[in-house]
Amino acid sequence: MKFVSEQPAVDLTYSDVFLVPRRSAVTSRLQVDLAPQDGTPATIPLVASNMNSVTGQRLAAVLARRGGLGILPQDMPLQDLDGAIRDVKAQPVAWDTPLVLSPAATVEDALRLLPPMSGHGIVVAEGIGRVEASAVHGVLPATRLANALPDARLGDLVHSGTPSLEAEDAADARAAFDVITETGTELVTVVDHGHLVGTLSARSALRSTLYAPAVDAEGRLAVGAAIGINGDVAAKARALAGAGVDVLVLDTAHGHQEGMLRALATVSALNLGIPLVAGNIVTADGVEDLVDAGATILKVGVGPGAMCTTRMMTAVGRPQFSAVLETAEAARAVGAHVWADGGVRYPRDVALALAAGAASVMIGSWFAGTIEAPGQLLADADGRIFKESWGMASTKAVQARFGRLDAYERARKELFAEGISSSKIYLDPLRPGVEDLLDMITSGVRSSFTYAGAASVPEFHERALVGRQSAAGYEEGKALPVSW
Repeated sequence: MKFVSEQPAVDLTYSDVFLVPRRSAVTSRLQVDLAPQDGTPATIPLVASNMNSVTGQRLAAVLARRGGLGILPQDMPLQDLDGAIRDVKAQPVAWDTPLVLSPAATVEDALRLLPPMSGHGIVVAEGIGRVEASAVHGVLPATRLANALPDARLGDLVHSGTPSLEAEDAADARAAFDVITETGTELVTVVDHGHLVGTLSARSALRSTLYAPAVDAEGRLAVGAAIGINGDVAAKARALAGAGVDVLVLDTAHGHQEGMLRALATVSALNLGIPLVAGNIVTADGVEDLVDAGATILKVGVGPGAMCTTRMMTAVGRPQFSAVLETAEAARAVGAHVWADGGVRYPRDVALALAAGAASVMIGSWFAGTIEAPGQLLADADGRIFKESWGMASTKAVQARFGRLDAYERARKELFAEGISSSKIYLDPLRPGVEDLLDMITSGVRSSFTYAGAASVPEFHERALVGRQSAAGYEEGKALPVSW
């Protein structure tokens, strides 16, 4: 990356800078390879943050199916974390995981999981676990939920005769797309040897032709998990590696500390054969020390997250663009990589983080407001659908993390909590699912690459040309929400 003029003496955040177009031989966005090339199985440079309100099994599986990585949070008990990893590994790769509810379930039950928006649906079926195809009553389009009474039974709303595809036919995404569009239905079931194994929509089939899944050596969906730096970190790391985790994140708010260095050295000595991510840091010195201790990827960012109050509470942090720029340069010199963690509000910010040298960009609150994020869907007084989100250093997170302590010790820790304990993250009616956001983000980033004349992430690191702008310059780039 180069600046148009001299590199500024002050630190910059994403809104302070812009990308300048360059002569390009890249003629199509589809020529661009977004694989981060950081030693992980990811094929797009997007990582879902290890926050309780962001990443669970459902979101991690969907994200991996489209090439990204979800990092399961450290607050989950080890046994639950083990189960979550195995659950993601068990999900289908070539089609969607079916959302199955019984005929006795109500519309109210369904609306906690799915908004009444097109492109989604519920398989109404008898039984739990491995469902026989003969037990499927049909598929209920989510749009049918909009006008049904809350206590209406799904079995009374669904119609039989839902089209299905055999698994071997569904594996050919283009052929599946043609079949689904010909049927004129929103969603078809996928059946393998008489059992329901998935669902597929025309859009899902289309996405399968554009995205490459993030998979492990056995062809299963990839997933990461986080652990803290206290306690028996070796035992935790071994357990998660045994469950099949593909990326291990050692995570604490202040990553450049002795406790992190000890934990990293301990886990690195286990030779687990998986990438070790550590953070958070914002300086080249932090890169050097953490890589020496065994980290292969550095998590960069202190204070830029939407749920974080660290900078206002402590004055500690650093504008994110400059933090990524400095740490990425230092990481490149020692053969390591950087994940930019926090501060992205638009696809442009993702592109700028990559321009600064990040291999991938971590996203939190943006993904928290999606169908697949953990937690139930809720509605406000105006009927707008939202999910609850909170910071990982907030009182709510501290209560969950230290719930097993006695009341006195837990109360002591709550005194020093930081971050927002509850925030409503509204679903975008046009992009309610994480895949909808991926389409928007990757489309913008691919275009950024073509403007720079880069066909890959490493080329973008080299060719990105960045300028500094005023606040007025940033505002000029926004679309007008009203007419002239």
